[in-house]
Amino acid sequence: MQSAISMDTKPKPINKKKPNPIDAHVGSRVRLRRMMLNMSQEKLGEQLGITFQQVQKYEKGTNRVGASRLQAIANILHVPVAFFFEDAPAVGPQAEGGFSDSGATSYVMDFLSTNEGLQLNRSFVKIKDPKMRKSVIDLVRSMADDDS
Repeated sequence: MQSAISMDTKPKPINKKKPNPIDAHVGSRVRLRRMMLNMSQEKLGEQLGITFQQVQKYEKGTNRVGASRLQAIANILHVPVAFFFEDAPAVGPQAEGGFSDSGATSYVMDFLSTNEGLQLNRSFVKIKDPKMRKSVIDLVRSMADDDS
C-alpha cells in the first residue's frame, strides 16, 4: 500500500527570483544618472532601441544589462562604465570583513536616487547665501524631529 504523502525531502525551488545585488545596484545607478540628466525612460529606451519597459527592468535589476548595452548606456548618459559600479555591494569572499565602508554612504545614494532627493539636492545647491542654506537645514531638521 502506497502512502499519499510524498516522502520527497528535496527542497522545492522558490519561483520568486530576487534580483542579484550587483544588477540592482547597476540599475539604480542607471536610474540615478538618467534622473540627473532629466531624461525619461522613454528617451533612454529610444536611444538604445528598446522599450521604456525594458529600461524599467534594467533599473529595477530584474533584467541584467549586457556589457555592450551597458557601454551604450554609459555613452548616452555621458559617464564611464565604472560609474555604474561605484559603491557596489561586496559579494562573495571579499564581502566578509575588511575595512570597507559597509554601506556608510549607501543612504546618501538611496536618497539621491529618489525624485524628492534629486529635486531637493538640485534646489539646495542653487542657494548661494550660506545663512539661507543653514536656515533650510534647520527647517528640515525641525520637521524631521517633529515626526519622531
